[in-house]
Amino acid sequence: MSFFKAIKSLSEILPNLPRNSRVFIGSGCAEPQELVRQLVAHAPHFADAEIVHLLTAGRSEYVEPKYVNYFRHNAFFIGSNVRQAVAEGAADYTPVFLSELPRLFESGQLLIDLALIQVSPPDAAGYCSLGVSVDVMKSVAGVARCVVAQVNPQMPRTCGDSLLHVSQLHYLLEHEEPLLEYQILAPDEVTLQIARNVAQLIHDGATLQLGIGVIADAALKALHDRNDLGVHTEMFSDGLIPLLQSGVVNNMRKGLHDGKTITSFVLGSHALYDFVRENPLIEFHPSQHTNNPFIIGQNRNMTAINSALEVDLTGQVCADSIGPRFFSGIGGQLDFIRGAALSQGGKPIIALPATAENGKVSRIVADLTHGAGVTTTRGDVHYVVTEYGIAYLHGKSVRQRSLELIHLAHPDFRGELLAAMKQRHYVYPDQKLETIGRLYPHWYEVTRTFKDSEPIRFRPIKPTDERLLQDFFYSHNEDTIFMRYHAHLKTMHHTKAQDLVNVDYKQRMAFAGVVGEIGKERIIAIARYIAAPEYEFPEVAFVVHEDFRGRGIAGFLFQQLQKVAQEHGYRGFCAIVLPENVAMLRAFERIGFAEKKYDDGVFELTFRF
Repeated sequence: MSFFKAIKSLSEILPNLPRNSRVFIGSGCAEPQELVRQLVAHAPHFADAEIVHLLTAGRSEYVEPKYVNYFRHNAFFIGSNVRQAVAEGAADYTPVFLSELPRLFESGQLLIDLALIQVSPPDAAGYCSLGVSVDVMKSVAGVARCVVAQVNPQMPRTCGDSLLHVSQLHYLLEHEEPLLEYQILAPDEVTLQIARNVAQLIHDGATLQLGIGVIADAALKALHDRNDLGVHTEMFSDGLIPLLQSGVVNNMRKGLHDGKTITSFVLGSHALYDFVRENPLIEFHPSQHTNNPFIIGQNRNMTAINSALEVDLTGQVCADSIGPRFFSGIGGQLDFIRGAALSQGGKPIIALPATAENGKVSRIVADLTHGAGVTTTRGDVHYVVTEYGIAYLHGKSVRQRSLELIHLAHPDFRGELLAAMKQRHYVYPDQKLETIGRLYPHWYEVTRTFKDSEPIRFRPIKPTDERLLQDFFYSHNEDTIFMRYHAHLKTMHHTKAQDLVNVDYKQRMAFAGVVGEIGKERIIAIARYIAAPEYEFPEVAFVVHEDFRGRGIAGFLFQQLQKVAQEHGYRGFCAIVLPENVAMLRAFERIGFAEKKYDDGVFELTFRF
């Protein structure tokens, strides 16, 4: 056991340190600013010293060229303050999972000569709090040869496993100053749409992990109508406060740490620091606990929301580099992706904008940019979300996932992506994609509950529904097939199926009624219209699965089709119905048709809007 000594300046201890010391600097907004300033001021004491840290929010003078003979920085996560230095080769980057970083220190693989951290003043029992950043600090403090703590009365005492006894500290330097703040940018409309799409995957009782950035923060704003949410995350910012205050997040259904919000650090404003100060409902824990996939997986319905820089059409995710240029770090992304996959009802989510550089570059790519690294493997990816929708990839073939991901790309890039997939024989040679250059009309999506049924989501059909359509077709009995197609069809091969799922949402429109979780849906009803020159009005047709008939689903679908048709200037529908199809005739009678005539063995119905 060591005992602390109060000092006024780092100069008092420098003679005891090797010139080539490895120096650890405390993380995030808990960076000990005064100690860092003094470290830089005494740079001539050092030679070829290595400075290591995770993301920090303060200045990083030690990477400036004039200090090149004294310090060399090594980032475990690259922040904006050291990004240029890493890019220019003036600093290093070590890729490592955040859950495994403490083991590097504790095993002695990365010996720390000097640890500079920031703590609250000790209490009556001699315990200081690590405050807003626990992450890897306890591991570092436990093994560093010399631990210097900046004691700052403005550091809030936080609950959980966040305490260090003064006996674990070698030197204390008292210096009061405001903590650093970290600003999350205001979301633009693209980010808000991504957030709305992410929110579709988050149901009552979900446990959330929130990565760093504007997307995760915006997703929180879309969750105010949820109930009993929980949080087990490596970090959060100010955006979580309203959900905690309103009770939307109460942590009562997590299954682990019930009643508690679990985090490792926070990044945000002084209002956030005041909120977590001695708040018994928020617990801070070391990274080896918060980021352990096997601990994460013990939470129920664990929903991990992480961002990416680009995703290729097989599902590989790059989140830490732009080509060969390192941008951020592995951090905790894969820890939580794998932890959520282990959770009962878990959902690992990668969310990103479809384009970069003001729409000039697609983030959904045929190949990751040359030199880019794979942060999350194609086998680990489950959900990918952009402003254009949601793709579920886990367990899907390369053909299926490439089509799903093309659908998430900006319409301007879909043609070249499809051509690349054809060239590689990932998709059918005749693969169609009607949505090239077109937006999927997500605004038509709606969920309804009918008598004795689970909620049914009605949405425009997509080219990626080909397999679902085939499953729907083969689930019918022979009578249903004959009534719908006016023939005794036995098959629904790719050529026919892809024609039916590729529509232009104007002259050819189709709605699918689906049940089940997004990405794991099955079709229970389809309604479509086709406008052709030989018809005065578009022809409309419906088929509802035998298990869901008699509930008003066909009538509701007719209303949805009518809204779209009227928007595009059509004045009515026509329908061709076999006399034997009594159920459909009755359904159309309830809807109300203007004309009905029998011709050539079929009834021709006309509906005027």
